[in-house]
Amino acid sequence: MNGQFFISLLNPGIGLLFAVAFFLLWLNRREPYVAYAAGAYTATALAFLIQDVGPVLPMELQRLPANFLFLMTGVLFAAAIIKRYALPVPWRAMAATTGVATAVFLWFLIGSPSIAARILSISIGAGIIAIMVVAALWPLEKRHLIDRVLFWVAAISALNLIVRPVVLLSLHGGFDDYVGFQQSVYWTTVQFSQAMVSIVAAISLMVAVALDQIAELRREVDADDLSGLLNRRGFEAQAAAALRRCLEERAPVALIIADLDRFKSVNDNHGHAVGDAIIAAFGAHVRLIGPAEMVAGRIGGEEFALLVPGAGVEAARQLAEAVRTGLAAACAGRIPASLCPTASFGIAIGAPAAGLSALMQQADQALYEAKRSGRNRVRAFAPKPVRSMAGG
Repeated sequence: MNGQFFISLLNPGIGLLFAVAFFLLWLNRREPYVAYAAGAYTATALAFLIQDVGPVLPMELQRLPANFLFLMTGVLFAAAIIKRYALPVPWRAMAATTGVATAVFLWFLIGSPSIAARILSISIGAGIIAIMVVAALWPLEKRHLIDRVLFWVAAISALNLIVRPVVLLSLHGGFDDYVGFQQSVYWTTVQFSQAMVSIVAAISLMVAVALDQIAELRREVDADDLSGLLNRRGFEAQAAAALRRCLEERAPVALIIADLDRFKSVNDNHGHAVGDAIIAAFGAHVRLIGPAEMVAGRIGGEEFALLVPGAGVEAARQLAEAVRTGLAAACAGRIPASLCPTASFGIAIGAPAAGLSALMQQADQALYEAKRSGRNRVRAFAPKPVRSMAGG
């Protein structure tokens, strides 16, 4: 065995290592994109083993499964990244690209042998698949560093797969046989660049898996199981973040605080199971009719808060009225028919710079006014006029 043999084991070793790592991650987090990543690294390990270590078949036919597996590596890794964002995976387009690239490769393997043409067919095919990832991620808002890293991993992979072979082959002029090919500068760049891209891509996706796991745990910690909304801690954290975004965009914001009327009496007279059913129905009703950008939470026993970025007083009033008038229907079938639950609502409208605490105080004052006025109604906060002191 010489040094070249051990170098040829570098990429299979990296592939198998990351395949096992992603498989172990998948056992803990049964997400399809993690399984796709494990499959991608399994495919690349097998491809390099067949290409560099496997037995030579007549007419170099071992090259066909090796290069098909290289294409499958691209397909599965593309699927892993795209699926991570819950986007539709372009399976048909990738299958068509794989089929065309394989057919061209087969022609230049058997019909009109050309090592350079075979290289280009597989590299460009894999590059096109990488471009599909770039196209899928391009429109997305990349809020986190890892989102930008994954995007650029796909973009650099596409450039590496398309530009590098075209440039190097145009400078070298092709290969007469595989002995010269495997001793060439081109194959050295393949070994090095593939190892680097594989490592960077794997680490990036592993970081993404870890961040997704942390986000899921945070959602569990911040969730109120009964209402299906956020708990107070989760609401305050997400509302503060929404306020910061509104401040950056100079957009208005509305805060609605709702309180179920005479809720203690409901619990005392009908039992806590009925009270819980009303809370669950209120949460489901809010999730159903609220806008996508709304941050909604249960901030007390029977008290709820809805933060609506970009909303003015009329939009907030319409939402509060829709929740108020639809509450009884939302509870139907969950509670005794004789019981008609109601809720009171207070609205505060302000600039995001006012801060969450100030908005909540204003909305609480409006809620108090709704309760004082007879309950089951909506009131908006109105600052008291400042009286001027006239001198005489």
